[in-house]
Amino acid sequence: MAVLVTGGARSGKSGFAEACSARLGTRGIYVATSQPFDGEMAERAERHRLDRAVSGFPWETVEEPLALAELLGRMSEAYGGAGSSEPPVVLVDCLTLWLTNRLLALDEADSFTARDADSELERLIEELVLAAARYPHPLVLVTNEVGSGIVPEYSLGRRFRDLAGRLNRRMAEVCDRVFLVTAGIPVDIRKLAFRLEEL
Repeated sequence: MAVLVTGGARSGKSGFAEACSARLGTRGIYVATSQPFDGEMAERAERHRLDRAVSGFPWETVEEPLALAELLGRMSEAYGGAGSSEPPVVLVDCLTLWLTNRLLALDEADSFTARDADSELERLIEELVLAAARYPHPLVLVTNEVGSGIVPEYSLGRRFRDLAGRLNRRMAEVCDRVFLVTAGIPVDIRKLAFRLEEL
């Protein structure tokens, strides 16, 4: 079962995702995609790690800022074989940080134009979506809803916003449950989804 949790900054989506994970299994692997480039980010990551340690739910933290599809592939093979115990819930927090890491890495590479980088990112998004769709164990994915505000004034920001929107849309298509968290309140948006056949 794959669950996508989206929402704005500080909306409560990570806390909700952790609570969902605790309902889906007896232990979890927390895949952190952040790269602490400064002291404030490192402090924030450490605070989250300590919060998980005292939550009462057994978490193992794995840091993977770039190779998410490959990690899911390895974990898919590692858990659930004959005679193995219940596989852990995998929580990825978050997809938009993964996208940021990939975008910045490609933009720093001299061999990529912006158009080439965006094409490569589209390919990587599809690779990740496929890995999530194929993952046979409980999977919770956190992402940010970034396209509801003003249009960014700089090119990199507009590219990121567009790519993040595509990533979220594609991931929602393959996830069994999709939640939007606003002001700490989770809403099951797949249950509320309108279908054109209803017209």
